[in-house]
Amino acid sequence: MAGVSEKITDLIKLWKQGDKSAEAELLNRVYSELKKISSGYLKREKFHAQHWQTTDLVGEAYLRLLEQKELRLHDRKQFYAIVAKLMRQLLIENARQRKAEKRGGGLADIALDDQIEVADQKWVDLFELEEALKAFEKLDARKCRIVELRFFGGLSLEEISEVLEISPATVKRDWNMARAWLFRYLFGK
Repeated sequence: MAGVSEKITDLIKLWKQGDKSAEAELLNRVYSELKKISSGYLKREKFHAQHWQTTDLVGEAYLRLLEQKELRLHDRKQFYAIVAKLMRQLLIENARQRKAEKRGGGLADIALDDQIEVADQKWVDLFELEEALKAFEKLDARKCRIVELRFFGGLSLEEISEVLEISPATVKRDWNMARAWLFRYLFGK
């Protein structure tokens, strides 16, 4: 994994220096991982089949990444964190648009299956989750990033450990605390 991570980091640096071939190679190397991140989220969105396909979400997030002028990408970890955040933003924008078009008829609900365990409630409004994540990010950015990578990205705890370059035990502990905080925020008001 270290070799792949170093290669991606090198490609990011070359891409940011304007090397178009590095941009193409970067997309080739990360495309399957981006599809996995996209697919992980779309599996949990209630009405995803009508609105997004995995490749569409990956493509749109990647285009937005390319459009960013002041993007400071230094390594693989930042790359995946930014892409997960871009996907989250795209899905929120899309959900807002659907809700506005249908005046509330197309609720933006998502499943909180085993990712964030809940007692009797399996669905939470996407907007409520977004608000919770914004509040949580102010309290603990790293734990919020873990939630993004796990919930929106569908990455395993081991994969998150590699991306964030922290121990699996730390990821597991942070994930458990993040889930407890989100559960309390979303359902214990």
